[in-house]
Amino acid sequence: MTKQSKKHVGLYFGSFNPVHIGHIQLAEYVVEQKLVDEVWFVVSPCNPFKNPSEQLDEYIRLDMLMLAIGGKSNLKASDVEFVLPIPSYTVDTLKVLTTENPDYEFSLIMGSDNALAIEQWKNYTEILENYSLLVYPRQGSDASTVIGKFPRMQLLPSPHYNISSTEIRNLILQKKDASQWLHPEVWEFIVENEIYRSSITPETRIG
Repeated sequence: MTKQSKKHVGLYFGSFNPVHIGHIQLAEYVVEQKLVDEVWFVVSPCNPFKNPSEQLDEYIRLDMLMLAIGGKSNLKASDVEFVLPIPSYTVDTLKVLTTENPDYEFSLIMGSDNALAIEQWKNYTEILENYSLLVYPRQGSDASTVIGKFPRMQLLPSPHYNISSTEIRNLILQKKDASQWLHPEVWEFIVENEIYRSSITPETRIG
């Protein structure tokens, strides 16, 4: 009897403030290329490298993510960090997920900008030693430098998505149309609930 291989899951950590089509298309690309079986979007309540005052309530961000992935069976949303100490550190979350899912193999999906800054992460050597990293190109960072510095990382020849959540929030704040960068249901949710219409983000969950 052959030993069943572990399900391979790509963990896509982020604030997703808000989730946009670039996030979704990248996840779909990784699955389509058979690099992983599934992608789990891990919503970070409080990224240690970001200003907490700029973060929309994590449950609202999770709600928008659920709308964006819809019925895509290979894409899932994870709120695992909602019950972990804040700020959220990737190495701690990985330990929890690995312990709770012994039959799964995990890889990290990250942008080349984050890959180049990984030495600033808590216990980053532990991450590099125990998990594979799938790196996609981000504007303003030389992807080839990533592999030169960290040969164990795998550079993805994925499309380059020239949009960011920050740019989308700024468009909405300026009362401009950002619908082309968002799933239709996410855009509708943002408009109906007047999210990102001011520089002060809501602190409570909607609905």
